[in-house]
Amino acid sequence: MQKRMLGKDNLEVSALGLGCMGLSFGYGPATDKQDAIRLIRRAYELGITFFDTAEAYGPFANEELLGEALSPFRSEVVIATKFGFKEGKTALGLDSRPATIRAMAEASLKRLRTDVIDLFYQHRVDPNVPIEEVAGTVKELIREGKVKHFGLSEAGVQTIRKAHAIQPVTALQSEYSLWWREPEQEILPTLEELGIGLVPFSPLGKGFLTGKINEDTKFDDKDFRNIVPRFSEENRKANQALVDLLGKIAKQKEASSAQIALAWLLAQKPWIVPIPGTTKLHRLEENVGSADIKLSADELKEINEVMAKVKVQGARYPEQMQKMVGR
Repeated sequence: MQKRMLGKDNLEVSALGLGCMGLSFGYGPATDKQDAIRLIRRAYELGITFFDTAEAYGPFANEELLGEALSPFRSEVVIATKFGFKEGKTALGLDSRPATIRAMAEASLKRLRTDVIDLFYQHRVDPNVPIEEVAGTVKELIREGKVKHFGLSEAGVQTIRKAHAIQPVTALQSEYSLWWREPEQEILPTLEELGIGLVPFSPLGKGFLTGKINEDTKFDDKDFRNIVPRFSEENRKANQALVDLLGKIAKQKEASSAQIALAWLLAQKPWIVPIPGTTKLHRLEENVGSADIKLSADELKEINEVMAKVKVQGARYPEQMQKMVGR
């Protein structure tokens, strides 16, 4: 698989990464541990060198899983993890105090079975801690050799600029896909100006852009999508038009809808590295295939024109979670 560079410090990663959250958290029961290890190692065999986790995924279980799965070839991969929730639990709220960041870094290093974290993101901006203090703390961890690169997740433009002035931000991880294009307004121009990479999570719209979800789909009781307005039965029905259009384009290219959605993202900027997640080996292989699909300027224009005809219905987060993004 081709490589891409994130940030001015040139963090080299595979053009596609693997978002590992769903193996332990968020989308129903955790995947069987051995099956999850098999999938992570298969991703490496297919050329993926960029793996994304967080202490909050579990909490802690996902980091431990990744640490074990990647240990045979740790030096050949890039591991990104995140800090910023009290005790690693999203329900307890945010905590990015310097002492907490340090404690989280030490704990993550042990769980990941490594002596350095390649990319350390603040999971969500903490309004109670100046971003300059957060960036300064990570800068110290970089100086001490415990972290290589600093990242932010779902941060707003002003926060990105303030943080970057203290410690260069290598990457911003935020949602970006054919059904969430708001980052194009302010975020992408800012990242381009500052030389910061973008790591889109949910590049397949939390599964919706694959075409495998419709108004009749029933999610597991523990599935996060049950509380996402965009995934209400009514909104799924309304948003089906977008998936149908994507499916037609995919058919023309003899590809899957998921592959076209990922290829579209890869075509936007050379410093964009999507991190689709999956629990299924055949979906992993399908996603990896998107890196070989080249969309022409005319095809990209057609996709944009077709997609512009559909207005996506429903917020991407419940109201309480929406307050934590874009700060």
